[in-house]
Amino acid sequence: MTQLTIWADDDPGTVLTNTRDEAEIESTLGALGVRFSRWPLVDLPAEPTSDEVIKAYQTHVDEVSAREGYHFVDAVTMVPEDTDAWRATAATARAKFLSEHTHDDDEDRFFARGSGIFYLHIAGKVHAVLCEAGDLLSVPANTTHWFDMGTNPAYVSIRFFHDDNGWVANFLDNSIAHHFPTYDEITARS
Repeated sequence: MTQLTIWADDDPGTVLTNTRDEAEIESTLGALGVRFSRWPLVDLPAEPTSDEVIKAYQTHVDEVSAREGYHFVDAVTMVPEDTDAWRATAATARAKFLSEHTHDDDEDRFFARGSGIFYLHIAGKVHAVLCEAGDLLSVPANTTHWFDMGTNPAYVSIRFFHDDNGWVANFLDNSIAHHFPTYDEITARS
């Protein structure tokens, strides 16, 4: 179930808010300019291709793309494998996004399966949004954030951008990300 945890950006030891109430999450994020909604889930193959995922959610993909003007849509499937090569690839992918960064474009992501946490650093607070299957989160352009998929990532997500250059991350020189609880720590408590 979706969870929102908020801390002051200078006090990761004190939780200000911790809620699973969908209306409260939507309202809190909406006040920050972050869109949050849910889609009904559909069955997918065990290891779906990008095209299979997008086709399964085509009506919703078309609606979001038309409303927000997105031209670049893809799907990513992270399926754990018990190999050293997979663990190395997953660790490299995870490390890339564990530091605070921004994008010049909005970043919308829908979780068709599994979960991940977007940490949004806005207005002196860190808002950790544990997104789970069915969640659509839109991080506005130039919002400082990081993403944690855990040490054993397992998810399927659809990503939306206005163009493929939107994926370029602008990393901050002084990231606070390492001070806050990780995906593994948060999900172990949930």
